[in-house]
Order: sequence, then structure tokens, then C-alpha cells
Amino acid sequence: MSVTLVPSLPALPTVAPAPSAPLDVLGVPGEINLDYAATAPCARAAADAVTELLPWYASVHRGAGALSRRCTLAYERARQTVGDFFGARADDHVIFTRNTTDALNLLARALPAGTTVVTFAGEHHANLLPWPRGSVRLPVPADPAGAVRALAAALTELRRDSNPALPVLVAVTGASNVTGELWPVAELARVAHRHGARIVLDAAQLAPHAPVDLDTLDVDYLAVSGHKLYAPFGTGVLIGRADWLDAAAPYLAGGGATSHVGPATHDVTWAYGPARHEGGTPNLLGAVALAAVCAALTDADRVALAAREQALLARLRTGLAALPHVVELRTFGPDAPRVGIVSFVVAGWDSAAVAARLATEHRIGVRDGLFCAHPLARRLLGEAAGRAGRRDLPPTALRASIGLGSTAAQVDRLLAALAELS
Repeated sequence: MSVTLVPSLPALPTVAPAPSAPLDVLGVPGEINLDYAATAPCARAAADAVTELLPWYASVHRGAGALSRRCTLAYERARQTVGDFFGARADDHVIFTRNTTDALNLLARALPAGTTVVTFAGEHHANLLPWPRGSVRLPVPADPAGAVRALAAALTELRRDSNPALPVLVAVTGASNVTGELWPVAELARVAHRHGARIVLDAAQLAPHAPVDLDTLDVDYLAVSGHKLYAPFGTGVLIGRADWLDAAAPYLAGGGATSHVGPATHDVTWAYGPARHEGGTPNLLGAVALAAVCAALTDADRVALAAREQALLARLRTGLAALPHVVELRTFGPDAPRVGIVSFVVAGWDSAAVAARLATEHRIGVRDGLFCAHPLARRLLGEAAGRAGRRDLPPTALRASIGLGSTAAQVDRLLAALAELS
């Protein structure tokens, strides 16, 4: 057995009393978390929901006792709450998964034979790698309108050159995990449906920052991660049209996914509905935590939350632009709408070294690397070098991302620390 040695860490300071508002987030005093796009901190609502349920913790759909019945009810209520939050339609399935990657892989496994998937090169790996060979990957457009035109042209050509009866799925993000820029989801959905295609939305980075409604956006499937949405414990969800999901083999074969198992090998009748793809004992705490955050966000003033975030984002981007040795990455124009995610490079500095220095000297946590979007990040790094006229930009980037617990003081601390690097 191989053992990975981990450097000793300093003792953590005593954690302050827990916040009380449902959308306050947990954290460690003195530590500045500007890495929400990777994993958002736990919301008070999620922690409280889990704490309340833990004494009752028991099996789900597998017991007649009071504890099991309560946990089964909590799990199914969580499914209803999450489905309502995302605008699930009457004929949609709401399937709990581990995360967005798991949800998109589930959908990839459920595609009817002969399905062609059309996506863009700017997607997160989770929305690039699961799709079958022969998928169409469109170049990253210069602006949102270009994305709509490119998709329309690609679908027109695809329908002309292939069997029009074969299914087509368009797979797009709602907000870039590299730049935070918003994609024209509703317009892309209209184009997809006009050409007889379905569309799946990777909402991992959009849902924490803005309302996402399947019916309003008119998307067929939606994938999201709880850990991006202030709900830990490793849960995600796939919501969407039932027919493809009910016709597919179970994502995981095992207990809970069957309605009948006979004595002969493979004498199995699989369940229909979400249970078909939720084999094994489910992640009850993750589902309940995610539902609690969805309920808290439903009760919140999302307009006010978005306005506060946009003010912080403007403060961050303006501050970065004032630093001559810092270059921001972007796909669209500088004024394109975006959520609270900014990627950038520091000229003459290795990004991993900058991230380490921010962590050790300033207790600021950011992300460095290519952000599980290598094709897009590498392209944007090259474009940034050309735009800035510099040859000393590093091959990887830094990413700062904000959310419910972020403050102006934290943004200013980051800007001051970056200014020292000049």
C-alpha cells in the first residue's frame, strides 16, 4: 500500500459561533475564501438541516421502522423541493447524483443509440468528455450572438447530412467556470428545438448566482452540483425528460434500481422513475442539505443578492485592471454579463507560486491551473498575451470567485496582496 505524506498544517483557530441566518456561510476566522467556483462554503441552512436529521439517520426506502420512514420522507421531500426550485415539469425526473460530472455522465449513458451531441470547446471537462465519439465540438465564439449563429449553422448542416430521425443533444454551460461569462441559454434552446434537438444545461456555475428554471429557459435537461450551491456532502442532481431516462439501462445496477429479480441470470425488471438510476443506498444527508439551501434561496431576495455580488465583482475587476502586471482572461468583450468569477495572470510570476504565496502570507485561498477546462483556458491565455503585448505570462492562470460570504474587505485584501508582486 502506498502512502502519500502530507505536510503538517498549523492548528486551526477556534471557530467563532455559528452564524444564524440561513444563507450565512460557515468558515474559519482569518481565512479568506475566494474559491467559491471550486466549492462554495456550507450555508447555515444546510448545516442546520443535517443536524436536525442526524438523530433520525437510518435507511431510505429500506425499512418499516419510524426512523427509516422519516428518512424516506425527508429524502423524497428533498427531491420535491429541489425539483420545484429548478422548475421541474410534471413529466421530468429529478435524479440525485454525486455532482454535475456524475449527472452528465448519467445522461451520456442514457442517450438513445445514434445520438449526436453538439457542444462548444469552451465547456468544462464534465461537459466535454462524457459524450460519445462522433460528437460535434464547435469553436469558442467571440460573443454570445456568435454562439447562437454557430449552433444554428451546425444543426442545419447536421440535419442535412445525416438521418433526420436520429436524436441530437446540444450541451452548453450557463456560466463559464473560467471567466464567469453568461451564455445565451434561452436563445440556444430555441435554436436547438427549432432543429428538433434537445438541450442539456450545465448549471454548476450559474445556479449559485442566478435563478435557473427549466421551463423559463426551455431546456430539456439540467445538471447541477450541491457543493457549488452551498450544500456539502457530495450530492448533485440531473433533472429532465423522462423518456430517455426510462428507456436506458440503469446507471448503477443494484438494490433499489429493480422492481423484480428472478432466479435466472439477468432475469431482472428494472424500476422506472428516478429509482432506476439511483441504485444503492442514497446520499440522504446530501439531498437534505441541497434541498435546505434551495428552500432558503427561494425565500431570499435574489435580486438584492445578485446586486451585491455584482458590486463586489465590479470592485474586483476594476482593481485588477488597475494593476499593470495583471491581465484578466475573457472570452467575450470586457462588458459581457458575468457572475462572480474572474481568471487572471500575473506577468512574470508562476500562477502556482502566486497562489501559494497568497495562501501562506495572506491567508487568501484562490485557484490556480487550467480549471478543468484546458482547451478554453489555454486559448484564453494565448489571447491574453497577444492583447497585453507581453511574452512573460505564465502557462496557467489564477481564479478568484466570490459568493454569499464575500466582502469588500476580502476583495481589497486580494488586490493589495497582488499589488505587492509588482
